[in-house]
Amino acid sequence: MAGKSGAPWWAHLMMYAGGLTMVVAGGTAGITQFASSAAENAVPTENILGDAQAEVEDIKGPLNILVLGVDKQGDSTRSDTMILVHINEDLTETTMVSLPRDLWVEIPDCGPGYDNNPCENKINHSASISGDWEVTRPNVVQTIYDLTGVEFHMGATVDFEGFLGLVDMVGEIELCPWHEIQSIHGEKRVFPEGCAMYDKDESLDLIRQRYGWDWDSDWEEGRGGDYGRQAMQQQAIKSLLKAFKEKGYLTDPGKLTDILEGFGDSLTIDKPDEWSITDLAVNLRDINPESITSVQVPSSADQTTLGGENVSIVMTHEGDEEVAADALWEALQNDTLDQWMAQYPEWVKTPGKTPTETASETASAD
Repeated sequence: MAGKSGAPWWAHLMMYAGGLTMVVAGGTAGITQFASSAAENAVPTENILGDAQAEVEDIKGPLNILVLGVDKQGDSTRSDTMILVHINEDLTETTMVSLPRDLWVEIPDCGPGYDNNPCENKINHSASISGDWEVTRPNVVQTIYDLTGVEFHMGATVDFEGFLGLVDMVGEIELCPWHEIQSIHGEKRVFPEGCAMYDKDESLDLIRQRYGWDWDSDWEEGRGGDYGRQAMQQQAIKSLLKAFKEKGYLTDPGKLTDILEGFGDSLTIDKPDEWSITDLAVNLRDINPESITSVQVPSSADQTTLGGENVSIVMTHEGDEEVAADALWEALQNDTLDQWMAQYPEWVKTPGKTPTETASETASAD
């Protein structure tokens, strides 16, 4: 099993899948008062969003939720998984936008060794300026807010330990690599092409892979390098939610509470005081986990010089990518993602299809 030092993002993302999305996208109208109280007491809260907090009243759509994956090692906490979750006005559809860890952005505080602030660097550098989460967290959130302009109704942080418990609860999850991939970690497993059931250790290993997605077809299909890792993360989120649904966790108040209590300090949230977790579950009960749509930030691989060395980055380039990205941030804020996805299908990851297949089908329909 891989150590925590090698896994900051995958566990966080998966933790989000079983934690926040279970609460946000699962839900049941039959939650008892006991379960409601237990659920509220099970999830710690913290001030995550700061100035990026949207004005909120009742639980109504559209909603934007910021999920930060954190890696806790001793007294140090860092993050390099950043997901924007959008729920539409009707509270029936969910879209996930994962920010590539290597996305080249402007960062307000670049930490020791940087004379000029803000600076330009990979977005995950915003989470590396200090081992003190109270210092790092607002820097990460401000970086994301400066990039997107999106205000968030809720925030969450999730970490490695929580995910381990979630996979153990369902036993196995289904993952579907689109070609064989050789692990670069630990036991050097070989994962075959196609769908298979994977236990905790195997699934974490597969979702951590980043460098094996380097086939020509990967890049042609928009799933090369870090994009491939994101695609596997998104598969895992949906697969885990599906497993929870099949085992009754989404409709059994006791089981839902068991999940929340099992998180311990692995999940923290930032929500309006007027909102309860169980109210969220009830209001969002109509969302189907299997229909969650994934969107890739309009961007592509590039290189730059950093510290005198050539480094690989992901960049939203001027021109079509920049236009599409600016429109994406606006669509998240204004709940016009349906129109955005119709206009930019090449950046949409329809369940079970590559971005190329999605764009081709949309063009054919037109």
